[in-house]
Amino acid sequence: MVKDFSEKPWHGDWPEGVPRTIELPRISLGDLLRDTARANPEKRAIVFLDSVINYKRLDGLVDGFAAGLAGLGLKKGDVVAIMLPNSHQFVVAYYACLRLGLIATAINPTYKPLEVKHQLNDSGAKALVVLDAVFESPAKVLADTRVRHLVGSNVVDLCGFNAVKRLLGKALGKIPSAKLPPETIPFLRLLKSPGPPPSVEINPARDLAVLQYTGGTTGTPKGAMLTHENLVFNALACKEWLGELSQGLGAVGVLPLFHIYAMTCVMNVAVATGAFQLLFPKPPADMREWAQQIEKWGQGSHLIMPGVAALFNKINHSEGLEPYDLSPLKQCLSAAGPLPREVQLAFEKKTGAVVVEGYGLSETSPVATANPFQMPGGKPRVEGSIGIPICNTDLKIVDLETGDNRLPPGLEHTGELCVKGPQVMQGYHNQPEETAACLRDGWFHTGDVACMDARGWTYIRDRAKDLIKHRGYSVFPAEVEDYLFAHPDVVEAAVIGLPHPKVGEVVKAFVVLKPEARGRVSREDIIAWCRDNITHYKAPTVVEFREELPKTMVGKVLRRQLRDEDLKQMRG
Repeated sequence: MVKDFSEKPWHGDWPEGVPRTIELPRISLGDLLRDTARANPEKRAIVFLDSVINYKRLDGLVDGFAAGLAGLGLKKGDVVAIMLPNSHQFVVAYYACLRLGLIATAINPTYKPLEVKHQLNDSGAKALVVLDAVFESPAKVLADTRVRHLVGSNVVDLCGFNAVKRLLGKALGKIPSAKLPPETIPFLRLLKSPGPPPSVEINPARDLAVLQYTGGTTGTPKGAMLTHENLVFNALACKEWLGELSQGLGAVGVLPLFHIYAMTCVMNVAVATGAFQLLFPKPPADMREWAQQIEKWGQGSHLIMPGVAALFNKINHSEGLEPYDLSPLKQCLSAAGPLPREVQLAFEKKTGAVVVEGYGLSETSPVATANPFQMPGGKPRVEGSIGIPICNTDLKIVDLETGDNRLPPGLEHTGELCVKGPQVMQGYHNQPEETAACLRDGWFHTGDVACMDARGWTYIRDRAKDLIKHRGYSVFPAEVEDYLFAHPDVVEAAVIGLPHPKVGEVVKAFVVLKPEARGRVSREDIIAWCRDNITHYKAPTVVEFREELPKTMVGKVLRRQLRDEDLKQMRG
């Protein structure tokens, strides 16, 4: 039976038509795809580089690849690494692993050799499915891992290009490619393995589906152990949160599928709803390419797009989008960092889509909270909040010092945010001490500093480790960054604390100016504006201009990298 959450304060603002709880799924991710394909065989499943695969073909490709993996001797519980960009092949390889009871671990295609080596060795991967164009990094370390099977693919392998078009594209550099070792098994050959894959019994609540490595912003990446139930539940809960749709659904995949955010909110949500995925191999440099694809493939559909503030901000500042019909884009979710209100409002005005903020982590599969896309009873939406918990999910704020003692509602009561629900991981792979530290009595302790108001709305203040202590005051970088976004000449901002012998830490801001403001606006201008608009202890006293800020592939600003660069300079 499903636990009743009727006593929770956030249900006063619960979105109409969305159930408070759903039955926990008793199927694997592989079965989820199978059921969708049987119900919608001719519907589009993936659109990639203007080529389309329907659900019937996708299900067949997954079976073929699963049979090929089984033919290599891979068995339930073995780990397969997938180092591919967004593509038909990523979806096929991912679901083939899960149908066979294998555990998938997705590797960032831009990783350098030591990063690849760490993930392969920590996960114990026995096979690697890799794009030829990014093989340079794994090539340097593969001999020092347990990988025994190398499967290679070119980005257009399943796009239906004829031999002449492929050859010409590679020659002109329009189709990235590189040579692979002679022992590499071609992706397309493995697809043609004879016979159906062996039937494997999977316990959704216990059997692992994915080892999802955290981004490493707080140290060496750790593998979050996610079960089939974790991931299927999260996809189905997200489906419910979208509400009733008047048209067929499409999920826009600009963010990379190797990241848990797009893995769930693009790929798995699409499969759970019988929607199609509109995939980009990488975020477009020119957003007119994005707009053209929205217009071309979105007609007659209800498009959703998971994104991050940096993506929405880039679209806001992109010129030449006016001729394109962006009306198919209806709903956007922003996560992986705060969404400044100025960015939110500008994006909604430019595109006509509704964008709301949510919250999640690799350890929660990832979605834990979200703002409703439509507030009940015509209530005004709540600003600055990560929203309310999704179905079957509970939250609490606990004392930062003790890690216990639930704090009462109130914006003045700031503590650590904890999450409980069916999406919470089993633990960290091979990290029992780390697991015990963050998983207690079913609650995942996130390490994020937050508060909750009387209505149950949660507000993230910052990461506990990013908290700046200035003269005894607590300064939350995300709050200062949000203020800086309000400056008319600022495009991006990141804030860190730097050690100071007299005041503890000083607040430093890294700022990217709009092109027309560069050379006109000085550091002193920014500092003066901050002093006029932000309370004295939060206002940055040091400002550094940058052409761009370092980010993860998802677009999350790497504060730690900025801090490390400055500390290195300070040491000499």
